[in-house]
Amino acid sequence: MEVRVSLIMQNGRKIMKIRSLLLATFCGLTLAASPTHAETVTLQDIIKATAPLPEATIYVAREIVTLDPNKPSVTAVAVVGDRILATGTLEELKAAAGDQKYSIDKTFADKVIVPGFIAQHDHPLLTALTMTSQIIAIEDWVLPSGTIPAARTPEEYRKRLEEVNASLENPDEMLLTWGYHHLFHGKVTRGDLDKISTRRPIVVWHRSAHEFILNTKALEITGIDEAFVESMSEAAQKQSSLEKGHFLEGGMFAIIPKLLPAIATPERFRAGLELTEQYYHANGVTLGSEPGGLYSEKLQKAQNAVLSDSDTPFRYYFIPDGKSIHAMFPDTTISETEKTLDWGEGMTSMMPGQIKLFADGAIYSQLMQMREPYLDGHHGEWIMPPDDFARAFRIYWDAGYQIHIHVTGDAGVDMVLDNVEANMRRNPRHDHRTVLVHFSVSQPDQIDRIKRLGVIVSGNPYYVTMLADKYSEEGLGPERADNMVRMGDVERAGISYSYHSDMPMAPSQPLFLMDCAVNRTTVSGRVAGPEQRSSREGALRAITLEAAYSLRLEDEVGSIVPGKLANFTILSDNPVTVDAAEIKDISVWGTMHEGRILPVQRKDASKIAMGPVANEATYKVMDLDLISHEAEGAAHGDFCMLNKLFAAAIASGG
Repeated sequence: MEVRVSLIMQNGRKIMKIRSLLLATFCGLTLAASPTHAETVTLQDIIKATAPLPEATIYVAREIVTLDPNKPSVTAVAVVGDRILATGTLEELKAAAGDQKYSIDKTFADKVIVPGFIAQHDHPLLTALTMTSQIIAIEDWVLPSGTIPAARTPEEYRKRLEEVNASLENPDEMLLTWGYHHLFHGKVTRGDLDKISTRRPIVVWHRSAHEFILNTKALEITGIDEAFVESMSEAAQKQSSLEKGHFLEGGMFAIIPKLLPAIATPERFRAGLELTEQYYHANGVTLGSEPGGLYSEKLQKAQNAVLSDSDTPFRYYFIPDGKSIHAMFPDTTISETEKTLDWGEGMTSMMPGQIKLFADGAIYSQLMQMREPYLDGHHGEWIMPPDDFARAFRIYWDAGYQIHIHVTGDAGVDMVLDNVEANMRRNPRHDHRTVLVHFSVSQPDQIDRIKRLGVIVSGNPYYVTMLADKYSEEGLGPERADNMVRMGDVERAGISYSYHSDMPMAPSQPLFLMDCAVNRTTVSGRVAGPEQRSSREGALRAITLEAAYSLRLEDEVGSIVPGKLANFTILSDNPVTVDAAEIKDISVWGTMHEGRILPVQRKDASKIAMGPVANEATYKVMDLDLISHEAEGAAHGDFCMLNKLFAAAIASGG
């Protein structure tokens, strides 16, 4: 079996060349006597050639899944610094090392190494705010500090809320709790919270993230009074009750500028990001990305303060929000976009030449734009009106940008593909890699068009698990619901596809996403659209190499081949060969990030991943509660848009 030692050979040829030049120089010859040599060899090359080769470390493992078609499975990988040097067997790599010093590391001898997982599309801001609250939810939550037990009844919820209140030493400290759900915890009002404390401000954040309930003290300190409510729009007032302290949807968004500066303090935000960082690492993530989340340098710097540190176990990339930028600067869109490129630092970066736009509305609110009507006759919404979308798309297309597009319905896909085709005919571009993001509902005839136009897909397989049963009955009907996120067709067509969670919409657990895609098992236990299941390797590629491809990072990460960064996720078993039902249960030992060995630290070693431990209550909430489409706009139920609105409120409030 051929050993991948191309870098060693290339370096060896260059060193021999330089050594011969040194000998010629010492013998009285000059470099100028050889024009070729004068052009290709510098003094810096000579200095480097005289230095000893760095020591390599050869890591052995039970198995290494490389995603290299030439050598898909090996048992050893050599690393120099932050890069992969070679792959093969231990004996092959020892023989190939020659005079180069090496050591053998057996830390992973009983483990399986796969390419480092990539969280292709998440929202750190909302994740940070929810995870630093006092979580009282309908399922257990596994966090770095331990497991938070579920509260599934009104009595359990009230008891837990009283316990949390008693545990806070400062009686004036705000109590923010997330996870409440009325279907399980009963109705909670301002009066109920006042019975717990009239001195401490208490804020209950609904599980959906679209409702708040405040006690009297919280209303007082935030300035939410009768005069403020009367100043709201008529629609927002209809979704607000000062008497009950309850604000949902339009009412919630109206109070965000008042409320968020109190609940999203710098201390809480930083603590939340630190917890989010631990969460990603515990689930094997070595690289993350947020397309189009924040258009605020202030908030970006706040994220950098935690995520840019050299000790961060992953790099995080941010893609600017083209919707906001184009709306604010229609005549100087590109120059304003480029001003965001220096907002990153250290382990965080703004991605040059990439942008996020929005097509139609949210899947959880059933506001996707559909070719055929919904079962109840309602219609979807556009987040960006088609004319505005077309203008922004053309500007970024002509500037050579890769465009990531939030699109959820089949009519939305048509609109996006129409724009791609019109611009390809007008101004053809090679390898534009326009990304269809979310890809909830599509049709078979669109697959050929996607491939022909050079478009790629980033889907969320969690939609099938959580929504296929209910949407078969309400909204879409069985055929459209069961074929959501039709990645089987996409894979068979040879179209590049990746997976994402959109966290906190779904858990940012790549193995869980892989499980959803491979099995497509719904909350009732049936398989929805079995022909749309991903292959094992396809699903692994979707959270590694193809995710890297969707971000134009495939030359640096995503597979285990010589020259790429040494980014690995270390597992207890092989997700490509383990029983399909066990993929989500594979334990994450830790990661290697750019050559650094980073084991996961857990208080409870029995837990295999972090996040919610789903149960029947979880499924009921996701199916029954979040499908309401009574909101005024397409942002309802959509975490991409919700994240943008929260970010804007925080930025303007500070």
